[in-house]
Amino acid sequence: MTNANDRVRRLAIRLGELCVERGVSVTAAESCTGGGVAAAITDIAGSSRYFETGYVTYSNAAKQRLLGVPGETLDAHGAVSQPVVEAMVEGACRDSGARLGVSVSGVAGPDGGSAEKPVGTVWFAFAVDGRLEADRQRFAGGRDEVRQAAVVHALEGLIRRLESLT
Repeated sequence: MTNANDRVRRLAIRLGELCVERGVSVTAAESCTGGGVAAAITDIAGSSRYFETGYVTYSNAAKQRLLGVPGETLDAHGAVSQPVVEAMVEGACRDSGARLGVSVSGVAGPDGGSAEKPVGTVWFAFAVDGRLEADRQRFAGGRDEVRQAAVVHALEGLIRRLESLT
């Protein structure tokens, strides 16, 4: 197991401990990570106590159909944008009933980047009890490194939000 995999596993274990302690369920709506966040969470034995549903919505059509992302939002902002990740996490939490959620959409590469959204650009949205926070990151490296960094950032963000819950 690599150091990156060890880090993801440690984060997923900590997330699970916090979910159990606080009685919170979690969901993930993913695009560029292709289910990497959900895989990290469900790699931990007992994760069914706090993780029931994840969404891999790689296409815009899937984002609309499964998460209720408005087509107008996708047309106006593109899939890699704050309004889209916010709509993704809202849809995932609404459908799953989870109190905590994360969504991820980005340009993992090696192609698909633009001057406005270069390869490595990833948007995240986090929801806790309906409150949303979004942030944009720019990760270096190839496709695998960008995707791995996005999974780490998503798990760390979920943990930070759970640690602030009382």
